[in-house]
Amino acid sequence: MDNRLDIVFSALADPTRRSILRMLLEDDMAVTDVAEPFEMSLAAISKHLTILTRAGLISQDKRGRVKWCKIEPDALRDASVWMQGFGQFEPVNLDDFERFLEGELAPPAPPLPDHRS
Repeated sequence: MDNRLDIVFSALADPTRRSILRMLLEDDMAVTDVAEPFEMSLAAISKHLTILTRAGLISQDKRGRVKWCKIEPDALRDASVWMQGFGQFEPVNLDDFERFLEGELAPPAPPLPDHRS
């Protein structure tokens, strides 16, 4: 399993590949549509897609003349289980976390005037 995790984490280490995964969360996409928002060649995108496919994070299939990509929903299960084993990656209530950050990042309140006279 360690080798499998190495491959998954290596694939996730690249920001372009993470962006591709976010795009594929919405829907299956043709390779040319995946490449569109990136300022790189189709060959470069194809290399990223190959790495994601080898990691099992996406699958690709040909429909007619068009190659389609789709995310594999269970692909991150092993990585998620591994991270949860550290106990530091428990589910986070994002609303509570946002309120905490607002409190921590808020500017300090000005001191109250001293009315002792």
